[in-house]
Amino acid sequence: MSRTISIEDGITVGALADELQIPVTKLIGELFKNGIMATVNERIDFDTAAIIVEELGIDDIVLERKVVEQVITRSKKNTNGEGDARPPVVAVMGHVDHGKTSLLDAICNTTIVRGEAGGITQHISAYQVDHNKRRITFLDTPGHEAFAAIREHGAHLTDLVVIVVAADDGIKPQTLEAIRFANKAGVKIIVAINKIDKEGADSNRVKQQLSENNLLVEEWGGDTVVVEVSAKEKTNIDALLDMILLVSDVEDLRAVTAGPASGLIIEAHMEQGRGPVAVALVESGTLGKGDFVVAGSTYAKLRNLETTLGKPIDSASPSTPVVITGFKALPEFGNEFRVVASEKDARTVSAQNARDSASVASKGAMSGNELIRIINRKTELKEFNIVVKADVQGSLTSVIDSLKALDTEEVAVRVVGSGVGAVTEKDVHLAGTSNAVIYGFNITASSTIKQLAARDNVPMRMFKVIYELIDDTRAELTKLLPPKVIKTDMGRLIVRGVFKITRNEVICGGEVTKGKLVVPALATVSRDGETLAEVEIVGLKRGPQEAKEVLEGEMCGLSFKSASRVDLKEGDVIELYTQEVIQRTL
Repeated sequence: MSRTISIEDGITVGALADELQIPVTKLIGELFKNGIMATVNERIDFDTAAIIVEELGIDDIVLERKVVEQVITRSKKNTNGEGDARPPVVAVMGHVDHGKTSLLDAICNTTIVRGEAGGITQHISAYQVDHNKRRITFLDTPGHEAFAAIREHGAHLTDLVVIVVAADDGIKPQTLEAIRFANKAGVKIIVAINKIDKEGADSNRVKQQLSENNLLVEEWGGDTVVVEVSAKEKTNIDALLDMILLVSDVEDLRAVTAGPASGLIIEAHMEQGRGPVAVALVESGTLGKGDFVVAGSTYAKLRNLETTLGKPIDSASPSTPVVITGFKALPEFGNEFRVVASEKDARTVSAQNARDSASVASKGAMSGNELIRIINRKTELKEFNIVVKADVQGSLTSVIDSLKALDTEEVAVRVVGSGVGAVTEKDVHLAGTSNAVIYGFNITASSTIKQLAARDNVPMRMFKVIYELIDDTRAELTKLLPPKVIKTDMGRLIVRGVFKITRNEVICGGEVTKGKLVVPALATVSRDGETLAEVEIVGLKRGPQEAKEVLEGEMCGLSFKSASRVDLKEGDVIELYTQEVIQRTL
């Protein structure tokens, strides 16, 4: 009689072993055989658990997924005309190097772009500016293709998207992606045609490209607002802000400001001396110092509130980005947060959320779908093990997603560990035991950690630009690819006489019946269509003279070497070929 086991989206290895009534060592061994290095306290997702139960051959167990009702639900930013008017939240998106951050620099009168590694935005950044005695909240999203997850997240956070297109370059892949994200999120689009001061700028060409992608500009009879600007010369910046406020007025953006706050975590990182630090966007209610806040599986009593420029504040109303501290652990990028009544409630709700969310993927564990893909592969998968550390949660997610996108049917990235903050001793030990490379993104390692890594021969590579990290991983995966062997047939010889046979060498004579024979070359020796050996041709003779090649129709002598004795006979066939080994690339 079968027994049903109900589990949530994730379960620890130890708990699953208890449910299956088998030794935990047996379960860990089965996981390891399938490429999953897990300890007794690590969580695996439901799909992985189901596959492992099947692999173990336990026929009397039926796994079913337990559906758990979410404790925290997302509140709407708009309240159908209720509440108070609030500032618009605007995401600035577009192709890399089209001037998104430079435009924000001009709007905010800051020097953001100078601090960006490689000249590209690496995180979601939030700013709030005043214009005509009103506030506008801006989100700057990364433009590099590796940050697609952050860009999509940014589009869903906002009321309006400003898509920046360089007048001298036109619409590019990330531009189209930004348009798609904005349409998917159902938000209004304003196009800022930037760099109109540059030589080769052609705004009309950009407008034509926009119309070809279902964004017909207002002056051509459409409803897409277009503003031509120059971030460098600060041309038409006020006009752009005016249009943002005008579009926002049409949308009549409102939110309830009274009561407990709720919103989203848009960035999170560890900071020396302050611990977990998060950037949050308030969506409703008012957030204040001393509030108890739950975000995913962690909670905080807010010790400090600051603007994103570091100015202390006492409270934050809807559409306000704010830096908060006091969390027990680092909240996840994209976590919803909500103020609760007491620390007891905060502990209860965060514990419930921790049980509900089996965050296996964010920790680098293998999902059920990945496991199925590996089991079904006919070729042996070669894996490149890595430990990834990053400065903030958003970057960590994007780095891991980008590296996993490099996977093929032959080679794959295996994230054995990940986290936010500097490289620790635990990271080095994990990398050492799993033969992994440590990748750091926008972080540092202490001299003690560097010495430990050097002692244990653990490679540790630090990067400040994401595409350099991706290129390094691609190069490592390329080394794992089996080389491509190009075989070129040369000629065929029919053996007419055998002169000498030793353990490793044979000398014979014969007639070239096809192509030409050359030396050096490789060859296949066959008899009646069956292969006898693979050998190396070491000598050719035409009569008594050494020859480098012998043509079709000629008689010659031939000698070859082999790894084992070949009992050659008259009538055997020797087919010569050359082969070139080429290293493949991803």
